[in-house]
Amino acid sequence: EQRRAADIIRLLTLYRPLLDAFVIDFFTEGLWAQLPPAWQSALASATPPQLAKLLGGHGGPGAAWPLSLLAFAAAARALAFPRGCQGGSLCPPCQSSHLHPLLRRHIKPKKQHEIRRLGKLLQRLSQATGCERVVDIGAGQGHLSRFLAFGLGLSVTAVESDGRLASLAERFDQELLRELGKTRGLGQEGLARRCPNPPRHPPHPLTPRAPQHVAGRLDPAAPWGEFLLPSDPPGPSPTTRNPLGGPGGSEDGGQVLVTGLHACGDLSPALLRHFARSPAVAAVASVGCCYMKLSTAPQPPGCPLGYPLSTSVAALPGHQLSYRAREAACHALEEYEGRLRGGSAHLRAHCYRAVLESLIRAADPAKRHLGVQTGRKAHTLSFPQYARLGLPLAGLDPAGVPLDSGAVGAMLEQQHKVVAFCTLGQLLAPIVETLVLLDRLLYLREQGFHCALVPLFNPRFSPRNLVLVAARTPLDTALAGLAEDSEDGDSSEDEDPGRAETRSEGQGPP
Repeated sequence: EQRRAADIIRLLTLYRPLLDAFVIDFFTEGLWAQLPPAWQSALASATPPQLAKLLGGHGGPGAAWPLSLLAFAAAARALAFPRGCQGGSLCPPCQSSHLHPLLRRHIKPKKQHEIRRLGKLLQRLSQATGCERVVDIGAGQGHLSRFLAFGLGLSVTAVESDGRLASLAERFDQELLRELGKTRGLGQEGLARRCPNPPRHPPHPLTPRAPQHVAGRLDPAAPWGEFLLPSDPPGPSPTTRNPLGGPGGSEDGGQVLVTGLHACGDLSPALLRHFARSPAVAAVASVGCCYMKLSTAPQPPGCPLGYPLSTSVAALPGHQLSYRAREAACHALEEYEGRLRGGSAHLRAHCYRAVLESLIRAADPAKRHLGVQTGRKAHTLSFPQYARLGLPLAGLDPAGVPLDSGAVGAMLEQQHKVVAFCTLGQLLAPIVETLVLLDRLLYLREQGFHCALVPLFNPRFSPRNLVLVAARTPLDTALAGLAEDSEDGDSSEDEDPGRAETRSEGQGPP
């Protein structure tokens, strides 16, 4: 694991200009000319399907790539953690047939897939550790907490910094409790009449055990039993007392499991720190998100860094990651590969934005990297239509900017080069995420904990699909059943991501 971290940093150091480049600067900074000449020649004639093969690494090369480019792509793929499913359809998941109909309400299919898989993992951790209390940090509208409590019968405390979301989660709980009262005694046929999209297979009955919701923020420097800070205004906390009791952990003095589903930025490292220093936390299951929000510069006292966590990575020269590199690590690799394979119209969006940046900078050099958002359908517009929407957002009058000049046309004709440049960045994105997660894994390893990284979700529609699991006791029993859990899911929902590599302690790199 330490060698992998060192190798990743060496590769990122070699290609740091490519990693740190913003694609909107493609024309203003002459990014294409910064590539090796042999790469320029090969990539300029590559079709999107050929770029997809370079990115995915499956099938024949489809083009006469330079050896240095092939070596770069192969090294990037080899150093990244396995992400589970490769190739296949990019169709979004459908309603989960193995999730109780009452638990599907207010939840998109993607989230249904995530809470069912993570819930099953937490259930196995509960059985392995003997802990039935779960603390869900960053619980949002309470979808995961609701499944853990009503669906799996666990005792759940849901902590959310936004008081409005915590209140909404409580409202959804009350709705579910009322529906349970109405459907009690109706049987499966009665349930099917009351609930749309009835399951093909009867789900386990729900328990009338609602989670407890708390509006508060995690204090990364406080002891575990005192970790709550006041909620961000507006919105009072549904619960004002500390639901975890004193420093001993839960109210009854027992241990707890802690989880965070796509805990943003520094929240994920804070969960790991609380686990590491508090015996009251038996295990943790963390799915990170928004790596660009990680703190990487010196912080005020009591506010530790979000990256790096481990002494191993912190000691490696060149371990630093720019904002751009961390933002790139949040990209949806499988989605972009699918767009390349299908030659999607979405591919023109980056070129449009790069041309617009060129026009903005020409009109006012002081305006740079502005947050210009023209909507999700930008790729369906002609460039003049797109620019007429985007220029006012940059404080410019479209009437004073030529939108159909020869220079604009020449830039638009280079869309294939912009797409190829984006593909190179996509190759590096997974190893940046790998380095961030590897740093967290090594932090836990250094303190003697049992831990593993598991590709739990289907990456085709849940890009941040790697869950970091850590416990004070061996994980083999809990992790061994993940493939079994995936087999009881329907193919449209689960596509068997649990069969990907799930190595724990003593079994080599995760």
